[in-house]
Amino acid sequence: MSQRKLPVNHRTGYYEIRLESIGGLGANLCGKMLGELGVRYLNINSMSFSSYGSEKTGTPVKGYIRYCEKNKEIRVHSAVIHPDLLVIFHQGLLGDKTVWEGCGEDTEIIIGVNRGQEPSGEFPVQVKRCHTVFAQEIAMETHSRINMVMLGAIAKVLGFIKQEEAVQICKDMLGSKYPESLSGNLEGIRRGYDEVTVSEVKESGHSHSEKSTDRNESGWGYATAPIGGINPRIGSTAVVDLSPSRQGYFPIFKKEKCINCGMCDSTCPDMVFQFVRGQYQGKEMMINKGLDYYHCKGCLRCVDVCPVNALVSGVEAEHPKKSFFMANKDLLRRPDYYSKAGADGYITSEAYFTEKRMEGGEV
Repeated sequence: MSQRKLPVNHRTGYYEIRLESIGGLGANLCGKMLGELGVRYLNINSMSFSSYGSEKTGTPVKGYIRYCEKNKEIRVHSAVIHPDLLVIFHQGLLGDKTVWEGCGEDTEIIIGVNRGQEPSGEFPVQVKRCHTVFAQEIAMETHSRINMVMLGAIAKVLGFIKQEEAVQICKDMLGSKYPESLSGNLEGIRRGYDEVTVSEVKESGHSHSEKSTDRNESGWGYATAPIGGINPRIGSTAVVDLSPSRQGYFPIFKKEKCINCGMCDSTCPDMVFQFVRGQYQGKEMMINKGLDYYHCKGCLRCVDVCPVNALVSGVEAEHPKKSFFMANKDLLRRPDYYSKAGADGYITSEAYFTEKRMEGGEV
């Protein structure tokens, strides 16, 4: 096994990767596999770890991987601040300023995108090169997971990892544990490797210094944290978008079949169902108005429990009106957003009250 020549950063002596993802897309496992791959097959030193809060689908996840030559020790165990490669698992994360922290003209990026919703190429920071891959679409077609497709794309972009090595690390780590899904995952890796493409990066007209992100501007520290340490991005509030965590499927509501039993609302972990006062079969009761897709993460529990098939599983890409916000982030806070999404988000149970409390208003 020969040692690989790494394109290490001359400042740090390492090649550093940062994964930006959402809980449920498998970034943590992808990072572990990249770390193991370096030691087992590349004959280099490597380390990997992840950073996340509650282990809940839809919450932010960051993965960190460092590579260095065999004769050098990895003595840095902190987060990757200035990545040589930034991997964004879903284009819905592009609007998050924290995703771009520390990136610059030497950073390459890979973005998992939806077909027909490719980014324009203009980003908050000037980057070296942008690569895109239809990760969700490939995962659905191969019956694999998004993280396996992204693993294949990462291997191709890095250049010093061969496709068969990415395939082999999947066999080693998942083959005995999930044998029934192995073939699909391997195909997902191969297609991610073969189908990742280079996209155009446009000049914005701003200097690099003007576009670089600043931690003091985009985050809170000990001197700038709000009184009481309030977390402004708590799960299931009106300010958090859970849509990137969906795996390509989401529930479709058939109002004409609904008997307003409330089973969907009881099982939903993110309070997406909208109930308003109304009449059903001549009786006054709470009527199901539908879903707030901004909060729906596509777990499909509601589909499983609905006794009358008023909720069915649908392919998200086939319903662009319901998921229009995936490509129109600038419209999210407009008054007509929730009506376009199919529901009134300000009826969303505790979400409305939590947002008002954070803003300091009365509830």
